[in-house]
Amino acid sequence: MHFSIPDTQTLTDESGSAFTVFNIHVNGVFHCAVRYRQLYDFQEQLKKEFTAPVLPPFPPKKLLSLTPVQLEERRSMIEKFVQIISQNPQIANSNIFNGFFLSAQQETQQEDPEKVNLDVFLMNGRKVTVSILSTDQTDDVLESVASQIELSDDFVYYFGLYLVKKEDDGDNSIVRKLQDFESPFISLKAATKNGVHRIVLRKSYWDPSYDDDLIEDRTAMNLLYVQVVSDIERGWVVVSKDQHKQLAVLQQRGSKKEYLRLARTFKFYGFIQFKPCTTDYPDADNRVVVSAGNRELNFRIQVSSDQVKEGSFKVTRMRCWRITTILPELTNGEERNSTNEKTYKPSLEIAFEYLIAKDTLKWITIFSDQAILVSMCLQGMVDELIMKKAGRRIKKPQDRSKAVQRNFLKRDGSNKMNRQVSDGSAENDENITAVQKAKGSVKKISDKLSSVSVKTSSKTSKNDLPEYTENEAFSGAIGDDDL
Repeated sequence: MHFSIPDTQTLTDESGSAFTVFNIHVNGVFHCAVRYRQLYDFQEQLKKEFTAPVLPPFPPKKLLSLTPVQLEERRSMIEKFVQIISQNPQIANSNIFNGFFLSAQQETQQEDPEKVNLDVFLMNGRKVTVSILSTDQTDDVLESVASQIELSDDFVYYFGLYLVKKEDDGDNSIVRKLQDFESPFISLKAATKNGVHRIVLRKSYWDPSYDDDLIEDRTAMNLLYVQVVSDIERGWVVVSKDQHKQLAVLQQRGSKKEYLRLARTFKFYGFIQFKPCTTDYPDADNRVVVSAGNRELNFRIQVSSDQVKEGSFKVTRMRCWRITTILPELTNGEERNSTNEKTYKPSLEIAFEYLIAKDTLKWITIFSDQAILVSMCLQGMVDELIMKKAGRRIKKPQDRSKAVQRNFLKRDGSNKMNRQVSDGSAENDENITAVQKAKGSVKKISDKLSSVSVKTSSKTSKNDLPEYTENEAFSGAIGDDDL
């Protein structure tokens, strides 16, 4: 997850009094706007739940109004606080964390709980309509969809809910995987303000060997089948003319299992392909098509009008990666907020430090508005690799402890709003999910490496911070044998 607080804005309450809120973005998208006292109450709840060494410093209370310099210092400290705790799997998977950001999203979007119908699409365009509360979190909605299509509990979390945007050329592009601290209904409603979006169910694992777990289950196998057909039709999977003919014969026979087994032998099976973008590898300003899968990033670089070169970068040889957000200049004293987010859309890039040769590391940069999605794919592949090496399994619905009540301090400070959170309470050895345990191995390196550091880019406005967020949480988590 990539958290940032690029700026603040001034709002007024019902009495006309002004107050400052911090605009929190998650994975490149505006998520919520919260006051300092809400964040202070949030960290106080965390302090009661988790031991002190786990939590980074939080800016102290001030008796007097803050100067612009002091406000910027507070914003920077809060941003670093949120970034660091989001890298701690014990905190990031807790009901306090999920409940706070879910409730903050609800308050920011002024969404009261109500019964609604939500359309979720399969990869073949089939629509599954589920009846939910508008404030239900992602895992609740995913389980509702799984129940509706009769997907076995064993395989629910082999899949995920993704926000997909319809582009101007008619193609669909994946924006991001929805997280459990957000409401799919609210997130879809907010995204729709900036174009046509839909929520899509697709597999969320990377290792093709997991297909073997699903292929004997009718519903899971059908989900895999429609996704592979879609990926082949979009050109994400490389298929020759003869192979197309073989697939067509299998489709006519209704031989879906054989179709899947054959498709698994094709290049780029199970990869996500990103929109064409540019890279500085091997030279500056090269057009490239990037795909993620099979524990690697694949580059197809347009080196000339009639020549394409291909290269693969293994995840196990990436020491770290960072995302850079470049915010455009604001005009006429405007404040950046959710209403002008589209006008002042930031540009994004992701850079990874790669072991090109023994003892030789090189930074390689991708300039793409899907940089956050690239980062999430890298993190997903690393998480899965560590999980498999630890002998853990993908979680199941029964691993979640539901119906937990948590308090949320509203902006006005006069009320506490109870939110029913469907995540686990404080973990113990029995109820930590497999993914959480696997991520624990990443946390062990936090003593010798900074999980998150912030750097300033000269390419950005002096008013726009933070521009560089470097996430080295996975550095050193994979042993030398993997290199």
